[in-house]
Amino acid sequence: MSAVSIAAKPQKTSENQRLAARAEVRVADGVIDVSVAIPGDFRLQSGVALPDAQVRLRRHGRAEAPVVIASGGISANRAVAGEQGWWCDVVARGGGVDLDRFQVLGFDFSPNDDQRLAITPADQARLLVIALDALGIERLHGFIGASYGGMVGLALAALAPERVARLCVISAAHQPASLAAGWRGVQRRIVEYALAHGEPAEGLALARQLAMITYRSADEFAARFARTLDADGRSDLDRYLVSRGAAYVDRMAPQRWLSLSEAIDRCWVTPEAVNTPTTLVGCPTDQLVPISEMRALATRLPQLAAFHELPSLYGHDAFLKEPARLSAILSNFLEGQTHADA
Repeated sequence: MSAVSIAAKPQKTSENQRLAARAEVRVADGVIDVSVAIPGDFRLQSGVALPDAQVRLRRHGRAEAPVVIASGGISANRAVAGEQGWWCDVVARGGGVDLDRFQVLGFDFSPNDDQRLAITPADQARLLVIALDALGIERLHGFIGASYGGMVGLALAALAPERVARLCVISAAHQPASLAAGWRGVQRRIVEYALAHGEPAEGLALARQLAMITYRSADEFAARFARTLDADGRSDLDRYLVSRGAAYVDRMAPQRWLSLSEAIDRCWVTPEAVNTPTTLVGCPTDQLVPISEMRALATRLPQLAAFHELPSLYGHDAFLKEPARLSAILSNFLEGQTHADA
């Protein structure tokens, strides 16, 4: 398989040869991974060189179908669909993002290794443009971004509106909310302290525990966990948080996590610059991205296509925990239909 078979529009033979030099495709067990070389002179907005040599993507779905990018929170990766996919209940054959009708590209956020860099959503968007150029994709049918991925989507639409036919932003806004930025700052200081004392895994696990509290709603925790403490002074909620923190250590490197956590707080997109038809989805119980922030974004977007408020016990994690309701919204979004709140 060649790199350009991913493109929705074929390129000339000479162009194929040029692209093949920049994009490497690997096929194994039905999984199609693509690595696109990053130009050596690429610099982040901070002026720092990016140590990563490649943008890493994965293709799901039917080749030559309209291309959709799906991007999630800072813990998400290029594995969007399939058994290991972080959004497998939404991006699937017959799903809200139907793999019988679309090909979906997932990608890994930079940095890829255990590095701490001053990187922004706009930097991630610029890397995506490099990847789209190498793959011969002139225009995406759609970009669906949730949480940090929504920030990257806004940045991409502001940077290159001609590359995105339609944008869906879920549980994200054009700037970080003040209270959420404060929580993330405490999490980063926990990790920094642990790194300084030679216990990076313990620090990252604790930061993840705190993060889990901000991802969900008070109503969910009240309904789900008893408030009594055991002989060790721990509740069911404590044990849940400890287990989530421990599980996270194997999924994320500490310095990389610091980079991506900071990247959320480096998001500053001017809504008026997003000249792409945009659908917004927000959750009223979201603590990290208050619905007021998304309402403010809605009033400033030049082309607001729809704004859905999705009530859920799951707060910021509604995009992961409400697949059926979200799939209905995304199906309409990809068809170019606009409706009132679903």
